[in-house]
Amino acid sequence: MLRGRRLAFDFGDVRIGVAVCDPDAILATPVTTLKNNDDHLWEQIFELVKEYEPIHVYVGAPKHLSGANGSSMQKAEEFKEQIFTRTGIPCSMVDERLSTVAAAKQLKDSGMNSRESKAAIDQAAAVAILEQAIAIEKRK
Repeated sequence: MLRGRRLAFDFGDVRIGVAVCDPDAILATPVTTLKNNDDHLWEQIFELVKEYEPIHVYVGAPKHLSGANGSSMQKAEEFKEQIFTRTGIPCSMVDERLSTVAAAKQLKDSGMNSRESKAAIDQAAAVAILEQAIAIEKRK
């Protein structure tokens, strides 16, 4: 497995959760939550790329439990393509089924209510996406 940081995005119409891993891909941690409609979204993404220098970017692929593509899949794929086009960093989609549900449950179990934790849920979902991507990379 190549050494280097990886970034993951949990893309949503309103918010985009972001996570990063260490150069050895051992620990994925939440970074921030971006607002999708922010005029400075791409500037913020470029700052993250500059700061973390990822060797790969992962974007969550919204699928239904059945495995069929969700209605947001096309938007997420377009976001992934924009990242690649604008940065040149290799990008992949990663199945994100249940990542948001699992993140919400973890935060609820820790005492946060859903109203307080929307941004934290998006970041935790990005962590789950990145952990899934790292596991896939390690199996190859």
